[in-house]
Amino acid sequence: MKKAELVFIPTPGISHLVSTVEVAKLLVDRDERLSITFLIMKLRSDPKIDRFINSVSTACNRIRFIDLPKDEPDPNQPRKFLFSLIEAQKPHVTEEVCKLVSQSESSPDSPPLAGFVLDMFCTSMIDVANEFGVPSYIFLTSGAAFLGLQFYVQALHDDRKVDPTEYKGSDVELVMPCLANPLPAKVLPSVMLNKEWLPNMLSQARRFRETKGIIINTFEELESHAINSFSKGNSPPVYPVGPILNLNRDGDREEESDKRKDIKQWLDDQPLSSVVYLCFGSMGSFGVDQVKEIACGLEQSGHRFLWSLRQPPPKGKIEPPSDYTNPREVLPEGFLDRTANIGKIIGWAPQTDILAHPSVRGFVSHCGWNSILESIWFGVPIAAWPLYAEQQLNAFQIIVELGLGVEIKMDYRREFISDGNENVISAGEIERGVRCLMELCDEKRERLKEMSGKGKKALENGGSSFTWLGRFIQDSVDHLP
Repeated sequence: MKKAELVFIPTPGISHLVSTVEVAKLLVDRDERLSITFLIMKLRSDPKIDRFINSVSTACNRIRFIDLPKDEPDPNQPRKFLFSLIEAQKPHVTEEVCKLVSQSESSPDSPPLAGFVLDMFCTSMIDVANEFGVPSYIFLTSGAAFLGLQFYVQALHDDRKVDPTEYKGSDVELVMPCLANPLPAKVLPSVMLNKEWLPNMLSQARRFRETKGIIINTFEELESHAINSFSKGNSPPVYPVGPILNLNRDGDREEESDKRKDIKQWLDDQPLSSVVYLCFGSMGSFGVDQVKEIACGLEQSGHRFLWSLRQPPPKGKIEPPSDYTNPREVLPEGFLDRTANIGKIIGWAPQTDILAHPSVRGFVSHCGWNSILESIWFGVPIAAWPLYAEQQLNAFQIIVELGLGVEIKMDYRREFISDGNENVISAGEIERGVRCLMELCDEKRERLKEMSGKGKKALENGGSSFTWLGRFIQDSVDHLP
């Protein structure tokens, strides 16, 4: 029986790593011929990532992890740090893959290299795969509509000579194959509206077209319009194999376990379907002015709330937010005392546990793709408050394309690297959004529940994602001599 080795290269950061590891688990569980080696890039020491990797390594002996040497990003170019970091890692990746190939040539028990599976930001590693004469595949941690949008904007720029940055501040609506409804230019991702970042996005889309295929964390029933649109263009094959979620709490530590118990106890004490949960992702945070408006909006709404409140990194720093030592410092005076019986402020949040809890009725979210898939999985509707990356597009999808959520502000944006300037959404707008979410009609809740069922079914034997995963294995491994 032919064995095969795939090399996975994820982008630094926990959110991309987790879903990439989940794909790897699906693959090795499905086909015992497969082994997978992860080459891990790190920006800095991150105990959370280390614990996660250790727990996966212990549980699965056909997935292994190799840490690449740390490279410091150029502090003078914070906006280009990711691409320069990945580019600098190419020699290290070549070195590690050389070792793998030598091993497979010298030992009959070592599987041959079948290909690279690259994170969407790691397209420069296609050059390394080409050196070894193996195909590259992309794993897209976003949805299919975002892939379609990238191809659309790249073709618009390259073939029709349209500069998408000119759409900034425009009221124009764009009609594209991957969406059923026209897309307002104001919800285009920032990377497409910024002259400094646009070349990276265009290069990424061009290089996607060079690959043998694109694995997407979505499912046919959720994004059928976008998935069907690829069959008509000149894009590589797509494999929608989601929803891919980490529901097993890999890499938990004792301290987080204690926090989890405390949060669960609080939720257990709340009435059924009465709590609004607010969380803005692993990189989401706000300045003091916005925090105060959120607090006032919540208090005015009168609804019970569980709020993951995180402290922003220092200005201009590329770091995840941290937990506040004392949240009172940034909250309105007396807020914690006045809301003591109906609200709870937390830092780090065990999101899947919270969304699974029967007390939770709504989710105010930044609309990261992982969060959208989790909200659908657990049938908890979203009030959309996107921040950065492709989150404005995700918000448009959940509200307009799918009709499964409500809007706080679909075209809001707060950049990944904050310059300290912040648009502040008023307490009144937040109160209105929370009320709309908590009073969402039964018809929309029922539709969300239906989509949740379809997502679970897609992963079962014979389901759409199960079938696409099998097709990927066939295409990537069965060609080996």
